[in-house]
Amino acid sequence: MTAPSATVRPSELLTEAHLLADAAGAKILPHFRKALKVENKHKGSGFDPVTIADMAAERAMRQAIRKRFPDHGITGEEYDVHASASRYTWVLDPIDGTRAFMCGLPTWGTLIGLLDGDAPIVGMMDQPYVRERFWAAGGKAQMRAADGRVRPIKTRKCARLADAVLSATSMEIFATKSELAAFNRIGEATRMLRFGADCYAYCMLAAGHIDLVVEAGLKDVDIVALIPIIEAAGGVVTSWNGGSPAAGGQVIACGDPALHKAALAVLAGR
Repeated sequence: MTAPSATVRPSELLTEAHLLADAAGAKILPHFRKALKVENKHKGSGFDPVTIADMAAERAMRQAIRKRFPDHGITGEEYDVHASASRYTWVLDPIDGTRAFMCGLPTWGTLIGLLDGDAPIVGMMDQPYVRERFWAAGGKAQMRAADGRVRPIKTRKCARLADAVLSATSMEIFATKSELAAFNRIGEATRMLRFGADCYAYCMLAAGHIDLVVEAGLKDVDIVALIPIIEAAGGVVTSWNGGSPAAGGQVIACGDPALHKAALAVLAGR
């Protein structure tokens, strides 16, 4: 076991993230494209789905972390916060894109992030059905393709909004009139807009296939794991006002820093 508050080698932390992704995938895949009971976590009239697969995967990851790193904190989508007795906190979303999961679509993924204090230092997105995995640690972004080959990933150059491919999960995430108006301004300025990719959109941005992701209403578990991947691949991810996106809320990710500057101005109405 790791001693309380000890510094852990980055390679050891990344190895743990891979093991967590394997454990989560083993719990999730037996339920994908099968008859599935769905519960609504939302207390009001909205819809916030959770399935047995979400809960089983998060439990498996939590158990593994507590066994190997008992002093590490855990923040997860489905269960209460486990307070940290060290500098490290794991941030878990067992199935980001539960709606896609329910529909049999493969645009969902397991998100595994690690904070050192407030700084995201390890990020991973795993899609066990299509066997793709994206990760970053130590400033190096990589992906493992379905054939098992590992390769580096890098964002692509796209400095102009008029040339950019934009993605967002859905229009529903823009809860206020001002958020919706800001997103519509971005959408009208870009070359193409696609909805529904959830965490996959951020990984496609990091891999150089999408230029811009603009969202609102995110939780920390939705974004922490993706920050190291995007940044290590050469992209920029911030809040709409240019601050840290680690707490969620209004988030913008760009593959090109010049595009990020232009998009922030449009979001602000300038």
